[in-house]
Amino acid sequence: MTETEVRKIALVTGAGSGIGRACALRLLEHGYNVVLAGRRHAALDAVAQEAQHLNGEALAVACDVTDAASVAALFDQIRERFGRLDVLFNNAGRNGSPVDIDQLDIDEWRSIVDTNLTGVFLCTRAAFGLMKTQSPRGGRIINNGSISAHAPRPNSVGYTATKHAITGLTKAVSLDGRQYDIVCGQIDIGNAETEMAARMARGVRQANGEIAVEPLMDVRHVADAVLHMAELPLSANVQFMTIMASKMPFVGRG
Repeated sequence: MTETEVRKIALVTGAGSGIGRACALRLLEHGYNVVLAGRRHAALDAVAQEAQHLNGEALAVACDVTDAASVAALFDQIRERFGRLDVLFNNAGRNGSPVDIDQLDIDEWRSIVDTNLTGVFLCTRAAFGLMKTQSPRGGRIINNGSISAHAPRPNSVGYTATKHAITGLTKAVSLDGRQYDIVCGQIDIGNAETEMAARMARGVRQANGEIAVEPLMDVRHVADAVLHMAELPLSANVQFMTIMASKMPFVGRG
């Protein structure tokens, strides 16, 4: 990047580990200034330290995406530090207990919905308001869907329901953002090798009731895919992308 080029500003939620960490580092490597958001400040600081030798500036901000005031404070810091936002990667999310629906605690259900759906809504709402009024106008919102936005795993009603809802949110924001040069797309990820997916290597329950080990893919491929989506001009959009371990049981009957 030359001195005359303006660095793009990206926000990654859930940036302290896993997919969020990998994508934040890839964006930083490519010259983005990246706001690292998440609940664990120590984990965010560790990513920021790791990024010191990269091309962009990393700003760690502790944020609970389920809390409207916390999200508002996050965006206040973005405005104060950078004055704009070019890319939002809504990555923060959580799983639920692997139980039948009648055994899923109502408070846990609400926590899953708050994190996976309301959190995305709150961050998208704030980003939309900033992107439509900043100059130059517009920006890109990328939602982390999941293979579960297409098909459920056994005993995953909370996670699956929220990830299906993300697809609807992605479509609605993509439509409503047109007049403001705001684009919105979704990346559906299957079996990236992270802490959250480590159980796949130990064996997980399949639709037929069997326990099977599932292949994993390097999380760097997800980071490259998110970078590709982010780098497109606002005149083009990856509406939906599925990236997955090639041999995981998803396509067809397994």
